[in-house]
Amino acid sequence: MTVSVPLLGSLLAVSALAASALLTQFIRGVAAGRGALDVPNARSSHGLPTPRGGGLAIVLVTTAALLALAVRGTVRLDLLAALAGGGLAVAFVGFADDRRSLSAATRLTVHFAAALWALAWLGGLPPLRVGAHLVSFGWAGYVFGALGIVWAINLFNFMDGIDGIAASEAIFVALAGALLSEPMAASTSVGLVALVLAATCCGFLLWNWPPAKIFLGDVGSGYLGYVIVVLALAATRDNPIALWLWLILGGAFFVDATVTLVRRALRHERVQEAHRSHAYQWLARRWGSHGKVTLAALGLNLLWLFPCAAFAARHPPLAAPTVIFALTPLAIFAIVTGAGKPETNRQKPST
Repeated sequence: MTVSVPLLGSLLAVSALAASALLTQFIRGVAAGRGALDVPNARSSHGLPTPRGGGLAIVLVTTAALLALAVRGTVRLDLLAALAGGGLAVAFVGFADDRRSLSAATRLTVHFAAALWALAWLGGLPPLRVGAHLVSFGWAGYVFGALGIVWAINLFNFMDGIDGIAASEAIFVALAGALLSEPMAASTSVGLVALVLAATCCGFLLWNWPPAKIFLGDVGSGYLGYVIVVLALAATRDNPIALWLWLILGGAFFVDATVTLVRRALRHERVQEAHRSHAYQWLARRWGSHGKVTLAALGLNLLWLFPCAAFAARHPPLAAPTVIFALTPLAIFAIVTGAGKPETNRQKPST
């Protein structure tokens, strides 16, 4: 019996959500039993020891769904190789880092290798539309593309500091990005994978919503950043403004992480060290709530970034300038809120 693509997507999404929720529950029990807990310290934003590594459920369920779609012939082989190969490498080094801290050099080596792997399968950085022109990058696209992928991996790790925020961001960006960036004639691969990713994040979010019963861990945060940016690049092969749209949609994470990193680097701080100086972390302490900040981020996504991205999708020549228009207010807000500001006092972690 032939199954239509919409029906296939619906069945996969429901199955992925249920499998992710059950597997997250199982991982939570195993982590708690083995003492794999994230114990609060001066740099933490939580107040109780909490199991970590729940992102492994997202990795395993998404990979299984990818393989099922590939066997059916619904996902292109190059996209499967880029996502599964590099994604598992990023997840593995994250899993190892969760168990015992790895050096920044080790993590970055794997991240860059995964980035180059993805670019090799996708054919490099796709041409981007800037105004009325298509800009091709040639060999330089591998440099820019690798730097962008590695930054996406790490910024998701940086932004996974309060309950629910990383998984909910991934759900929004994946669904909205696929909806806005895939023209009718394009392959359905990106849309189906994005739907599956969002569904697995929903299953995990049932356990991670404030107050979180399990944390994503580096195994999940790095994987989410990698998969999302690879999907954005894959969508750009069919639609040369797609990368601009995904950048707008992920603007909350991109701006907060970038502003924080730049301000800390300008003060010559060790940027690889854990800290609590992102804008969302300052807000969580001031408001005394993870849930309020996560909901505020969702509101920003839906009420500001999605309309901006929709405008860019309807007016392709204006897509690149719309990125500046959409993200500039976020950068100002991040600075005013305190992104990258030195932590002069230790406030009690919010919950």
